[in-house]
Amino acid sequence: MTSSLQEQLELDAVTAMHRAYAPYSKFRVGAALRGADGSVHLGCNVENASYPAGICAERTALSRAVADGVREFASIVICTEAEVPTPPCGICRQVLSEFAPLLQVTSVTVAGARQTWRLDALLPAAFAANLMAVS
Repeated sequence: MTSSLQEQLELDAVTAMHRAYAPYSKFRVGAALRGADGSVHLGCNVENASYPAGICAERTALSRAVADGVREFASIVICTEAEVPTPPCGICRQVLSEFAPLLQVTSVTVAGARQTWRLDALLPAAFAANLMAVS
């Protein structure tokens, strides 16, 4: 991916973060998920007074992409206001792995810190469909 495409994806993640609804945790997260076809799907965390009913930014972006018919992904950028780059939570790692186990994951902060991982390094030995085979 070119640096200008990466920069735009990071700006998209910042935009999504500013749209987050996080009145309880005060931890806003934005995500910009790039499909293999070049499409970009934004997501932000949406909290709820009934905490388990909330959804993370990464899964919001993925859900939007799937609803738009996209099933293959190249990269995701996550943006937070944390001091250090924040990787996806365990549930988001598992859900992203369903579609892109080798996904490039970049986390940026509004202060400019960044870190990049491959999803399989963040979620080794992921639970996958091939593990559900029945004899």
